[in-house]
Amino acid sequence: MRIRLLVIAALALVPGLPPRAARAQQAAALQSDPSGRARVAVSFRRPGSRDALSVAIDYGQPHARGRQVAGGVVPYDRVWRTGANAATSLVTDVDLTIGGTRVPRGSYTLYSLPTRAGWKLIVNRQTGQWGTEYDPARDLARIDLRTRTLREPLESFTIWLVPSGNGRGVLRLAWGTTELSTDWAVR
Repeated sequence: MRIRLLVIAALALVPGLPPRAARAQQAAALQSDPSGRARVAVSFRRPGSRDALSVAIDYGQPHARGRQVAGGVVPYDRVWRTGANAATSLVTDVDLTIGGTRVPRGSYTLYSLPTRAGWKLIVNRQTGQWGTEYDPARDLARIDLRTRTLREPLESFTIWLVPSGNGRGVLRLAWGTTELSTDWAVR
C-alpha cells in the first residue's frame, strides 16, 4: 500500500502535468492482476468430537475485463480448468455426495465441460498439476450442473460452498452471466 501511495504522490508532483492527466496516469499505474487465488471451505464437527473436518476448494480467480466468458474465454466443447493458472483443488476430510455421485474423502482436481446444451463438473483424481494438464483417464466422475442466467454479469469467477444444514448444501460456480450449481452432502 505504501508503494502505491508513493507512486500516486510522485505522479501528482510531476511539473506541468495537468490534474486530469495526473489522474489518468494514476489510473494507468493501478491495474489489477489477471487473477489471484481464492479459497472456500465448510467445516464440520462430529458429535462429541473436537476435531474439525472440512471440505475446501482452492482456485485461481480470473476476471472478465469486458470479455465474453461462456463461449469466449471459456470455450464450448473443451474441458476448462474451472478457474485460472494452477488446477482447482477439492480437498475433503469427509466422504461426500456431489450431484448424486459418491466422492470419497481425499484430494481431487475440478474441471468443467461447458457445452451449449449444459455444463458438467469433472472430479479428477490427478492433483498438483497446472490447470491445463488434464488427464481424462483419471476422472472419478462427470456431474451434470444446473445452469441459471444471471441478471447482472459477475466480473470475477467465484465458487461457493453454501451449507444448508445437516451436512448438506449447494456448490455454486459463477462467472459472467452464467451460474452453475449442484447439491452436495456429507455421507
